[in-house]
Amino acid sequence: MSEVFKVAAVQAAPSFLNLDEGVTRAVAFIEEAASNGCKLVVFPETWLPGYPNHIWLGPVAWQMQFVGRYFENSIEVGSDQDKTLSEAAKRNNIQVSIGISERDGGSLYIAQWHYGEDGEIINRRRKLKPTHVERTVFGEGDGSDLVVKETSIGRVGQLSCWEHLQPLSKYAMYAQNEQIHCGVWPNFSLYRGMAYALGDVVNNAASMIYAVEGGCYVIAPCATVSTAQQDMLCQGDPEKEAMCQVGGGFTKIYAPDGQSIGSDIGEKEEGLVFADIDLSMIPYSKAVADPAGHYAKKDATRLLINRDKQHAVVESSDLSAQEAIMQVDPDQGSDNEKKERSEGQTLFKKLRPW
Repeated sequence: MSEVFKVAAVQAAPSFLNLDEGVTRAVAFIEEAASNGCKLVVFPETWLPGYPNHIWLGPVAWQMQFVGRYFENSIEVGSDQDKTLSEAAKRNNIQVSIGISERDGGSLYIAQWHYGEDGEIINRRRKLKPTHVERTVFGEGDGSDLVVKETSIGRVGQLSCWEHLQPLSKYAMYAQNEQIHCGVWPNFSLYRGMAYALGDVVNNAASMIYAVEGGCYVIAPCATVSTAQQDMLCQGDPEKEAMCQVGGGFTKIYAPDGQSIGSDIGEKEEGLVFADIDLSMIPYSKAVADPAGHYAKKDATRLLINRDKQHAVVESSDLSAQEAIMQVDPDQGSDNEKKERSEGQTLFKKLRPW
C-alpha cells in the first residue's frame, strides 16, 4: 500500500548572529513548506544563529570578536524563540526539524529540535562529537541522542554533518528501523579547492550512502554563505574570502536506493527543495540488505550502546547501590574490602558492560 507525502529541505543563508531575525525567517519557510503540502520541513545544521565559519578562518584571538555574540544569539529550551517555532509548526500543521546552536547554562551544543505538527516536541538531540575545531565552541552529546522517534508520518531520526562518517553511530540509528532521516549540513563553502573531504561531493556521498545502508529516505539540507555573512567574517581579507566563499548550498533528498529525488536548486539560491516520499518503497530496499536485521552477522560483530543520559553532577543520594560501588576509589580500604569491592564491580560490569 502506497504511503506518499511531500517533504521539504531548506537551503538558505542564516541570519548570522541575529537569532530573532533567523526565527522570523524560519517561520516563513515553515509556512511556505506547509502551503506546498509538505508534512515535514528540515533546516540545515546550526541554522540558528548560523554555522560558526569563523572558527575555521583565523587564530583564537581573532575569533574572540564573535564569541560573545554567538553565545547570546544561541537558542535556549523554553525561550520565546522556542515557543515561536512550536507555534509555527502547530499553526501550519507540519513537522519541523531545525538545526540550532543550543545554549544550556554556560555551554553551547550543536543540536536538532524536532517539533510535531501539534507543536509538541518530538525530540531534542545533540551532536555526539563536534568535529575538529567545532570542539572549541560546542560540548558533546551522548548515547541518549542516538534515537529514532515514531511519528504520524513514520519513524524519524536526526544526525548532524560528520556524524554521517561515524559508522557506529549510524548503525545505532539503522537498528531502530529508521524510515526518514534528517541528515543536516552547515554549508560546503569552507576550504573549497583546498580540502576535498569538506566539499559537496564527499558529504553528499555520505548522505547517499546513509540512504542505501539504512534503507531509508534522507533529507539533507545545506545552508549557503551570503555576501553579507562573508563580509562580516572575512572583513575584506582575500585569503579569508578564499577559505569562505559565497554559496556552498548543495541540498539533496535521497531515496532508499540512493537516488537523488525531488527538485533542484543552484548552490547560491535560497529556497526549498521538495520531494515525494513513499514509505512503501522501503521494504524493497530492506529485502536486499537490512544491516541490523537479516543482513547482520551478529555472531561476528555487535554494537554496544549506552543510552543513559549523562550528567556532570550526580547527587550521591541518587546513586543506586551498584553505582555507588563503581564510584569508590579501588585502592581505598582493607584487603578484604578491596576484594569484596572488586567482586562487586566485576559483577556490575557483567550486568552493565559499559
